[in-house]
Amino acid sequence: MLQRLLANPDTTIDQVSRAIQTGRTYPAMPVGTMADEQIVVRERTYHYALSVPLTYQPGKGYGLVVCLHGAGFSGDAYLERWQHRLGDDYLLVCPTYPSGAWFTRQAEDLVLAVIERVQAQYHVDPDRVFLTGMSNGGIGTWLIGMHHAQRFAGLAPMASGLDSVLLPFLANLRTTPVYIIHGAKDQVMPVELSRTISRELAAIGYPHIYREHEREHPMAGGHFFPREELPDLVSWFNAQHRTPVPTALTVIREASHFQPFGWVRIDATDPIAAFADDLVSKRDELTRKKRYARLDVSVAAPNRIEVETGLVQRYTLFLNDQLVDVSKPVTVVTNKQVSFEGMVTSTVETLLRQARARKDSRQLFTVQLAIQVSNPAP
Repeated sequence: MLQRLLANPDTTIDQVSRAIQTGRTYPAMPVGTMADEQIVVRERTYHYALSVPLTYQPGKGYGLVVCLHGAGFSGDAYLERWQHRLGDDYLLVCPTYPSGAWFTRQAEDLVLAVIERVQAQYHVDPDRVFLTGMSNGGIGTWLIGMHHAQRFAGLAPMASGLDSVLLPFLANLRTTPVYIIHGAKDQVMPVELSRTISRELAAIGYPHIYREHEREHPMAGGHFFPREELPDLVSWFNAQHRTPVPTALTVIREASHFQPFGWVRIDATDPIAAFADDLVSKRDELTRKKRYARLDVSVAAPNRIEVETGLVQRYTLFLNDQLVDVSKPVTVVTNKQVSFEGMVTSTVETLLRQARARKDSRQLFTVQLAIQVSNPAP
Protein backbone atom coordinates (compact mmCIF):
# COMPACT_ATOMS: atom_id res chain seq x y z
CA MET A 1 0.00 0.00 0.00
CA LEU A 2 2.87 2.37 0.80
CA GLN A 3 4.38 1.88 -2.64
CA ARG A 4 1.02 2.45 -4.34
CA LEU A 5 0.49 5.66 -2.41
CA LEU A 6 3.98 6.92 -3.16
CA ALA A 7 3.51 6.14 -6.87
CA ASN A 8 0.33 8.23 -7.00
CA PRO A 9 1.24 11.83 -7.99
CA ASP A 10 -1.95 13.10 -6.36
CA THR A 11 -1.00 11.83 -2.89
CA THR A 12 -0.14 14.72 -0.58
CA ILE A 13 0.90 14.99 3.05
CA ASP A 14 -2.25 16.96 3.88
CA GLN A 15 -4.50 14.32 2.32
CA VAL A 16 -2.82 11.46 4.14
CA SER A 17 -2.80 13.35 7.45
CA ARG A 18 -6.53 14.07 7.19
CA ALA A 19 -7.24 10.45 6.32
CA ILE A 20 -5.35 9.22 9.38
CA GLN A 21 -6.90 11.80 11.72
CA THR A 22 -10.51 11.84 10.55
CA GLY A 23 -11.03 9.19 7.90
CA ARG A 24 -11.64 6.26 10.18
CA THR A 25 -15.13 4.98 10.97
CA TYR A 26 -15.77 2.77 14.00
CA PRO A 27 -18.13 -0.19 13.72
CA ALA A 28 -20.75 -1.04 16.31
CA MET A 29 -19.15 -3.06 19.12
CA PRO A 30 -20.43 -4.81 22.26
CA VAL A 31 -21.17 -2.57 25.23
CA GLY A 32 -21.52 -3.18 28.95
CA THR A 33 -19.27 -5.42 31.05
CA MET A 34 -17.05 -8.00 29.38
CA ALA A 35 -15.28 -9.68 32.30
CA ASP A 36 -13.16 -12.26 30.48
CA GLU A 37 -11.69 -10.96 27.23
CA GLN A 38 -8.51 -12.59 25.91
CA ILE A 39 -5.42 -11.35 24.11
CA VAL A 40 -2.27 -13.14 22.92
CA VAL A 41 1.03 -11.37 23.57
CA ARG A 42 4.33 -13.06 22.75
CA GLU A 43 2.47 -16.35 22.14
CA ARG A 44 0.96 -16.29 25.60
CA THR A 45 -2.74 -15.80 26.33
CA TYR A 46 -3.80 -13.21 28.88
CA HIS A 47 -7.17 -12.10 30.18
CA TYR A 48 -8.58 -8.63 30.65
CA ALA A 49 -11.87 -7.16 31.79
CA LEU A 50 -13.49 -4.38 29.79
CA SER A 51 -16.34 -2.02 30.61
CA VAL A 52 -17.94 0.07 27.86
CA PRO A 53 -20.76 2.54 28.65
CA LEU A 54 -24.18 1.31 27.59
CA THR A 55 -24.58 4.71 25.89
CA TYR A 56 -21.41 4.23 23.81
CA GLN A 57 -21.64 5.88 20.37
CA PRO A 58 -18.97 5.07 17.75
CA GLY A 59 -18.99 8.65 16.47
CA LYS A 60 -17.76 10.06 19.79
CA GLY A 61 -14.26 9.86 21.29
CA TYR A 62 -14.10 8.45 24.83
CA GLY A 63 -11.53 8.55 27.59
CA LEU A 64 -9.84 5.27 28.51
CA VAL A 65 -8.78 4.31 32.03
CA VAL A 66 -6.34 1.40 32.28
CA CYS A 67 -6.27 -0.06 35.80
CA LEU A 68 -3.59 -2.48 37.06
CA HIS A 69 -4.50 -4.77 39.96
CA GLY A 70 -2.43 -5.63 43.01
CA ALA A 71 -0.98 -8.99 44.02
CA GLY A 72 -3.62 -11.61 44.71
CA PHE A 73 -6.26 -9.92 42.55
CA SER A 74 -7.38 -10.03 38.92
CA GLY A 75 -8.53 -7.42 36.47
CA ASP A 76 -12.24 -8.20 36.70
CA ALA A 77 -12.18 -7.63 40.49
CA TYR A 78 -11.34 -3.98 39.86
CA LEU A 79 -14.22 -3.23 37.52
CA GLU A 80 -16.97 -2.78 40.09
CA ARG A 81 -15.21 -0.18 42.22
CA TRP A 82 -14.55 2.00 39.16
CA GLN A 83 -17.48 1.58 36.78
CA HIS A 84 -20.18 3.66 38.40
CA ARG A 85 -17.87 6.51 39.37
CA LEU A 86 -16.36 6.90 35.91
CA GLY A 87 -19.71 7.49 34.27
CA ASP A 88 -20.54 7.38 30.59
CA ASP A 89 -17.52 9.24 29.21
CA TYR A 90 -14.92 6.52 29.84
CA LEU A 91 -14.04 3.02 28.81
CA LEU A 92 -12.37 1.00 31.56
CA VAL A 93 -9.96 -1.86 30.93
CA CYS A 94 -8.34 -3.99 33.63
CA PRO A 95 -5.80 -6.57 32.41
CA THR A 96 -4.74 -9.51 34.56
CA TYR A 97 -1.10 -10.45 35.04
CA PRO A 98 0.08 -13.36 37.25
CA SER A 99 0.86 -12.24 40.83
CA GLY A 100 0.47 -8.63 39.76
CA ALA A 101 4.09 -8.58 38.59
CA TRP A 102 3.63 -5.40 36.55
CA PHE A 103 7.33 -4.59 36.86
CA THR A 104 8.24 -7.17 34.18
CA ARG A 105 8.84 -6.63 30.49
CA GLN A 106 6.08 -9.10 29.62
CA ALA A 107 3.61 -7.11 31.71
CA GLU A 108 4.69 -3.90 30.01
CA ASP A 109 4.05 -5.49 26.62
CA LEU A 110 0.65 -6.72 27.81
CA VAL A 111 -0.47 -3.27 28.95
CA LEU A 112 0.57 -1.64 25.68
CA ALA A 113 -1.06 -4.41 23.64
CA VAL A 114 -4.35 -4.13 25.56
CA ILE A 115 -4.42 -0.37 25.00
CA GLU A 116 -3.84 -0.86 21.28
CA ARG A 117 -6.54 -3.57 21.14
CA VAL A 118 -9.16 -1.34 22.79
CA GLN A 119 -8.18 1.62 20.61
CA ALA A 120 -8.51 -0.56 17.51
CA GLN A 121 -12.03 -1.68 18.45
CA TYR A 122 -13.52 1.41 20.10
CA HIS A 123 -13.40 5.15 19.53
CA VAL A 124 -10.86 6.20 22.16
CA ASP A 125 -9.61 9.79 22.32
CA PRO A 126 -5.80 9.32 22.21
CA ASP A 127 -5.37 12.47 24.29
CA ARG A 128 -7.42 11.02 27.17
CA VAL A 129 -5.77 7.70 28.05
CA PHE A 130 -4.96 7.25 31.76
CA LEU A 131 -2.92 4.63 33.59
CA THR A 132 -3.63 3.82 37.23
CA GLY A 133 -3.00 0.95 39.61
CA MET A 134 -2.95 -0.16 43.23
CA SER A 135 0.04 -1.62 45.14
CA ASN A 136 1.98 -3.74 42.60
CA GLY A 137 -0.30 -2.16 40.02
CA GLY A 138 0.87 1.23 41.21
CA ILE A 139 4.49 0.17 40.72
CA GLY A 140 3.54 -0.87 37.19
CA THR A 141 1.85 2.48 36.69
CA TRP A 142 5.09 4.26 37.60
CA LEU A 143 7.35 2.03 35.50
CA ILE A 144 5.23 1.74 32.37
CA GLY A 145 4.03 5.32 32.69
CA MET A 146 7.54 6.74 32.97
CA HIS A 147 8.92 4.73 30.05
CA HIS A 148 5.92 5.61 27.85
CA ALA A 149 4.85 8.94 29.34
CA GLN A 150 3.98 10.46 25.96
CA ARG A 151 1.13 7.97 25.54
CA PHE A 152 -0.80 9.11 28.60
CA ALA A 153 -2.89 12.07 29.67
CA GLY A 154 -2.09 11.26 33.30
CA LEU A 155 -0.89 8.66 35.78
CA ALA A 156 -2.53 7.78 39.10
CA PRO A 157 -0.39 5.36 41.16
CA MET A 158 -1.83 4.28 44.52
CA ALA A 159 -0.16 2.77 47.58
CA SER A 160 3.06 2.08 45.70
CA GLY A 161 6.60 3.33 45.28
CA LEU A 162 9.88 3.11 43.42
CA ASP A 163 13.35 1.81 44.15
CA SER A 164 15.85 4.67 44.35
CA VAL A 165 17.57 3.55 41.13
CA LEU A 166 14.33 4.32 39.26
CA LEU A 167 13.78 7.85 40.54
CA PRO A 168 15.72 9.51 37.67
CA PHE A 169 13.02 8.30 35.23
CA LEU A 170 10.53 10.66 36.88
CA ALA A 171 12.10 13.31 34.63
CA ASN A 172 10.22 11.70 31.72
CA LEU A 173 6.98 13.04 33.25
CA ARG A 174 7.75 16.63 32.22
CA THR A 175 4.42 16.98 30.40
CA THR A 176 2.51 14.09 32.02
CA PRO A 177 0.53 15.02 35.16
CA VAL A 178 0.49 12.68 38.16
CA TYR A 179 -2.03 12.08 40.96
CA ILE A 180 -0.57 10.06 43.85
CA ILE A 181 -2.65 8.42 46.61
CA HIS A 182 -1.17 6.67 49.65
CA GLY A 183 -2.35 5.69 53.12
CA ALA A 184 -0.42 7.18 56.03
CA LYS A 185 -0.86 3.90 57.94
CA ASP A 186 0.11 1.59 55.06
CA GLN A 187 2.00 -1.39 56.48
CA VAL A 188 2.68 -3.07 53.11
CA MET A 189 4.06 -0.20 51.05
CA PRO A 190 5.44 2.37 53.52
CA VAL A 191 4.02 5.83 52.87
CA GLU A 192 7.55 7.22 52.79
CA LEU A 193 7.89 5.69 49.31
CA SER A 194 5.29 8.06 47.87
CA ARG A 195 6.50 10.94 50.00
CA THR A 196 9.96 10.50 48.51
CA ILE A 197 8.54 10.51 44.97
CA SER A 198 6.49 13.62 45.73
CA ARG A 199 9.59 15.39 47.04
CA GLU A 200 11.55 14.35 43.96
CA LEU A 201 8.85 15.66 41.61
CA ALA A 202 8.77 18.93 43.54
CA ALA A 203 12.56 19.20 43.39
CA ILE A 204 12.59 18.98 39.58
CA GLY A 205 9.70 21.42 39.36
CA TYR A 206 6.99 19.07 38.11
CA PRO A 207 3.47 19.91 39.35
CA HIS A 208 1.55 16.94 40.77
CA ILE A 209 -1.11 16.05 43.29
CA TYR A 210 -0.22 14.06 46.39
CA ARG A 211 -3.10 12.70 48.52
CA GLU A 212 -2.34 11.02 51.82
CA HIS A 213 -5.28 9.48 53.69
CA GLU A 214 -5.62 8.24 57.27
CA ARG A 215 -8.23 5.54 56.63
CA GLU A 216 -7.82 1.86 57.46
CA HIS A 217 -9.59 -1.21 56.06
CA PRO A 218 -10.67 -4.09 58.38
CA MET A 219 -8.68 -6.59 56.27
CA ALA A 220 -6.03 -4.51 54.47
CA GLY A 221 -5.22 -1.95 57.13
CA GLY A 222 -3.90 1.26 55.58
CA HIS A 223 -2.92 -0.50 52.34
CA PHE A 224 -6.02 0.10 50.27
CA PHE A 225 -7.73 2.60 47.98
CA PRO A 226 -10.66 4.23 49.80
CA ARG A 227 -13.78 4.72 47.72
CA GLU A 228 -14.01 8.21 49.18
CA GLU A 229 -10.91 9.18 47.19
CA LEU A 230 -12.37 8.15 43.84
CA PRO A 231 -14.66 11.14 43.08
CA ASP A 232 -11.77 13.63 43.33
CA LEU A 233 -9.58 11.40 41.19
CA VAL A 234 -12.28 11.11 38.50
CA SER A 235 -12.70 14.90 38.58
CA TRP A 236 -8.96 15.14 37.98
CA PHE A 237 -9.26 12.73 35.03
CA ASN A 238 -12.00 14.93 33.62
CA ALA A 239 -9.69 17.97 33.66
CA GLN A 240 -6.71 16.32 31.94
CA HIS A 241 -5.96 16.32 28.22
CA ARG A 242 -2.63 15.21 26.84
CA THR A 243 -0.55 17.68 24.86
CA PRO A 244 0.40 15.32 22.02
CA VAL A 245 3.25 17.42 20.62
CA PRO A 246 4.73 19.53 23.43
CA THR A 247 7.43 22.03 22.52
CA ALA A 248 9.78 20.70 25.23
CA LEU A 249 10.61 17.16 26.34
CA THR A 250 12.96 15.35 28.68
CA VAL A 251 13.73 11.69 28.13
CA ILE A 252 15.80 9.38 30.35
CA ARG A 253 16.62 5.98 28.87
CA GLU A 254 18.40 2.79 29.78
CA ALA A 255 19.55 0.51 26.99
CA SER A 256 16.38 -1.60 26.64
CA HIS A 257 13.99 1.29 25.92
CA PHE A 258 15.21 3.06 22.79
CA GLN A 259 11.77 3.43 21.18
CA PRO A 260 10.55 6.97 20.25
CA PHE A 261 9.47 9.22 23.09
CA GLY A 262 7.17 11.83 21.60
CA TRP A 263 9.15 13.58 18.86
CA VAL A 264 12.60 12.36 19.92
CA ARG A 265 14.45 9.06 20.05
CA ILE A 266 17.81 8.20 21.56
CA ASP A 267 19.61 5.94 19.07
CA ALA A 268 23.14 5.32 20.40
CA THR A 269 24.84 5.99 23.71
CA ASP A 270 27.96 5.53 25.73
CA PRO A 271 27.83 2.42 27.96
CA ILE A 272 24.69 2.75 30.10
CA ALA A 273 22.53 0.51 32.28
CA ALA A 274 20.39 -2.12 30.57
CA PHE A 275 17.38 -3.40 32.46
CA ALA A 276 16.59 -7.10 32.69
CA ASP A 277 13.17 -8.59 31.97
CA ASP A 278 11.96 -7.36 35.35
CA LEU A 279 12.61 -3.81 34.06
CA VAL A 280 15.40 -3.29 36.56
CA SER A 281 18.34 -5.45 37.59
CA LYS A 282 19.86 -4.45 40.90
CA ARG A 283 22.85 -6.72 40.10
CA ASP A 284 23.82 -4.44 37.22
CA GLU A 285 26.60 -2.10 38.37
CA LEU A 286 25.57 0.57 35.85
CA THR A 287 22.02 0.49 37.22
CA ARG A 288 23.25 0.86 40.79
CA LYS A 289 25.23 3.90 39.63
CA LYS A 290 22.13 5.24 37.81
CA ARG A 291 24.07 5.53 34.57
CA TYR A 292 21.30 6.45 32.13
CA ALA A 293 21.19 8.47 28.92
CA ARG A 294 19.46 11.83 29.04
CA LEU A 295 18.14 14.19 26.40
CA ASP A 296 16.45 17.57 26.97
CA VAL A 297 14.96 19.13 23.85
CA SER A 298 12.95 22.28 23.24
CA VAL A 299 11.80 24.56 20.45
CA ALA A 300 13.67 27.59 21.79
CA ALA A 301 12.69 29.97 18.98
CA PRO A 302 10.97 29.67 15.59
CA ASN A 303 12.78 26.92 13.65
CA ARG A 304 15.47 26.67 16.34
CA ILE A 305 15.68 23.47 18.40
CA GLU A 306 18.04 23.31 21.36
CA VAL A 307 19.17 19.99 22.81
CA GLU A 308 21.23 19.04 25.83
CA THR A 309 22.46 15.47 26.06
CA GLY A 310 24.13 13.18 28.55
CA LEU A 311 25.84 9.94 27.46
CA VAL A 312 24.10 10.23 24.04
CA GLN A 313 26.06 9.64 20.83
CA ARG A 314 23.23 9.87 18.32
CA TYR A 315 19.56 10.83 18.43
CA THR A 316 16.67 11.41 16.02
CA LEU A 317 14.19 14.27 15.85
CA PHE A 318 10.73 13.68 14.37
CA LEU A 319 9.28 17.00 13.21
CA ASN A 320 6.04 18.38 11.82
CA ASP A 321 4.49 21.77 11.12
CA GLN A 322 3.44 22.09 14.77
CA LEU A 323 7.11 22.27 15.72
CA VAL A 324 8.79 24.00 12.77
CA ASP A 325 8.03 25.74 9.48
CA VAL A 326 9.34 23.15 7.04
CA SER A 327 9.46 25.75 4.25
CA LYS A 328 12.30 27.53 6.04
CA PRO A 329 15.74 26.43 7.28
CA VAL A 330 15.87 24.63 10.61
CA THR A 331 18.69 24.99 13.14
CA VAL A 332 19.48 22.29 15.70
CA VAL A 333 21.87 23.20 18.52
CA THR A 334 23.28 20.30 20.53
CA ASN A 335 25.17 21.00 23.73
CA LYS A 336 25.47 24.66 22.66
CA GLN A 337 27.00 23.87 19.26
CA VAL A 338 25.16 23.91 15.93
CA SER A 339 24.75 20.29 14.82
CA PHE A 340 22.38 20.91 11.89
CA GLU A 341 21.41 23.94 9.86
CA GLY A 342 19.47 23.79 6.64
CA MET A 343 16.28 22.70 4.96
CA VAL A 344 14.45 19.57 6.06
CA THR A 345 12.29 17.39 3.84
CA SER A 346 8.74 16.33 4.63
CA THR A 347 7.67 13.07 3.00
CA VAL A 348 4.55 10.96 2.85
CA GLU A 349 6.71 7.90 3.49
CA THR A 350 7.98 9.26 6.81
CA LEU A 351 4.42 10.24 7.78
CA LEU A 352 3.05 6.76 7.06
CA ARG A 353 5.92 4.81 8.60
CA GLN A 354 5.77 6.84 11.81
CA ALA A 355 1.97 6.60 11.93
CA ARG A 356 2.16 2.83 11.62
CA ALA A 357 4.86 2.54 14.29
CA ARG A 358 3.13 4.83 16.79
CA LYS A 359 -0.55 4.06 16.12
CA ASP A 360 -1.36 7.57 17.38
CA SER A 361 -3.37 9.88 15.14
CA ARG A 362 -2.32 12.96 17.15
CA GLN A 363 1.40 12.31 16.82
CA LEU A 364 2.03 12.53 13.09
CA PHE A 365 5.52 13.43 11.90
CA THR A 366 6.65 14.12 8.34
CA VAL A 367 10.37 14.76 8.95
CA GLN A 368 12.96 12.39 10.41
CA LEU A 369 16.30 14.00 11.22
CA ALA A 370 19.21 12.02 12.66
CA ILE A 371 21.79 14.00 14.66
CA GLN A 372 25.28 12.82 15.55
CA VAL A 373 26.51 14.26 18.84
CA SER A 374 30.03 15.54 18.21
CA ASN A 375 30.51 17.22 21.59
CA PRO A 376 28.89 14.87 24.09
CA ALA A 377 28.11 16.33 27.47
CA PRO A 378 29.32 14.36 30.52
